[in-house]
Order: sequence, then structure tokens, then C-alpha cells
Amino acid sequence: MIKLVLKLDMIGKQFGPFVHEYDYKDLIIFALGCGAGADGITDLDYVYEKNLKIIPIYGAMLAEAHEVSKAMDFGFNWDGSLHWGFDIRFYQPLIKTSGKLSTTCVLKNIYDRGPNKGCLALNEATTYDENGEKLFTNESTDIEIYDGGFGGPKQPVVRVEIPDREPDYEVTELIPLNQALIYRLSGDWFKVHADWEYAKKCGYKKPILHGLSTSGFACRHITQSLFPGEPEKITRFKVRITAPLYPGSTIKTQIWKMGHNVVHFRVANAETGVNHLNYGLVEWK
Repeated sequence: MIKLVLKLDMIGKQFGPFVHEYDYKDLIIFALGCGAGADGITDLDYVYEKNLKIIPIYGAMLAEAHEVSKAMDFGFNWDGSLHWGFDIRFYQPLIKTSGKLSTTCVLKNIYDRGPNKGCLALNEATTYDENGEKLFTNESTDIEIYDGGFGGPKQPVVRVEIPDREPDYEVTELIPLNQALIYRLSGDWFKVHADWEYAKKCGYKKPILHGLSTSGFACRHITQSLFPGEPEKITRFKVRITAPLYPGSTIKTQIWKMGHNVVHFRVANAETGVNHLNYGLVEWK
């Protein structure tokens, strides 16, 4: 495999603004990509324009959109590029069902995991509405599994504790076989989620689901369990993507109450026990 030369001088630089216009149809497509309404009734308020609700991590999708990823290409090997995790903080409730969003991104750092372990790229995206009001900030990390060993800094380790006890809530749901094909309509066109030959080239038995789609399932499950019908209450959503997930699997979102208006969570495979999302945290008001 050819070793690419990383453009480390891109660290600290700002990219954008990336302008994203949306309406209720875009919000519905995103919600369908996160499994809402798969049975025709569950979480219908995310996919029916009457009194439409927004899955708040719609905002996190903006930092992973194809045009953003291309603009922030620092010379990594795309065959080994995967979403590692994100931490989005909301300053205003996400309730407008149409508008124009403007996002600027900064490549904050590139952490070296060592030879044959890859590197982690930390991006910070800040999004404003058409009136210049700051809506949310998202720290998003991608792993480039073929691009480690360049002598860069190590990533600080900060993990959310998962309690050693039974969860307070658990929600089980089947991931439809076409889930990734629906989610990619929201702007993440990376072919590992659709192209069977390319997915096998990357070491998977078939295309894998987007980590943000899995996170959308978890976001719906947490909202259902703790403040049903009020997703706009969420002020923070943080999670690590820890294992690939194949459509057709059954997942269970396990949720622990940790204090006033805060939970920790993970998403496990109901058949294998593998954690696809871990070290998750949600805060709300």
C-alpha cells in the first residue's frame, strides 16, 4: 500500500463556510435514515410534516457531509477513513423546519496512534443560522487507519463511564437491510456504505451502516425513554463509534441515569453483544 504524505500544515486552519439550505423534506429523509417510522408508526413525528420534530443530531451530519470531508482532506488514504465519534453541544433548540445554516470547520489536531494503528483527525464545526445566531458546535473525530506512525501527538484519553449494573432503560430495534442506502441521501456518499465490492476491499463482508445513523437510532431511543416527544430538549450528545454495524442486525440501546438530566449509554448488538456505540452521554434541559 502506498504511504501518503500528510499535510500537517492544515492543522489550525479554518474551512468554509459551508452553506446548507434545508426544509421539512430534508429533515424527514434524515429521520428515515435514522430508522424513524420503519414500522409505519414508531416516532412518526420525525417523518410526518404535521407538527414535525427534528432529530437534533441532524446538526452533527453537517460536519460529515461529502463536501466538508473533501475540503478537509489532509492527504489520508480514503480506503481507511471512518467516523470515530462526535460531541455536539446545542446553544439553541433545533426546532425550525426550514432555513439556511452556515458551518465553519477547523482542523484542530491530528493525533498519531502509531504505526499500523492510524491517526485521528479532530475537527470542530460551528454552525449559525441565517440571522447569525450560533446554534451548535460539534467536535467530530475521524480515524484514518492507514496513516499512523508519523510522530505526531497522542490523543488525550477522556472516556464516559458506563456503570457496572443493569441499564435503567433498554430499547431494542432491528436495523433494516436498506438503512445505509437511505441514510446516505443526507449527504454522506462514502461508498463503503453502498458498494459491496469496495466494502469487501476494506475488510467488511458487506456495506456497513453510518455511525451517525446508528447514533440517530440511539438519540430516538433516549428521547422515547426519558422525554418523549421533546427532542429539542437535548443540549449535548456525545458518543464513540466502536465497531462497524451491518444492516439487518438487531441493536439494543442501553441507558443509565447518572444524575439530573444526564444519561450515559451504549448501543450493543443484541445477537453478538458487540458494542457498536460506546461511552455515550446525553444532557438535556
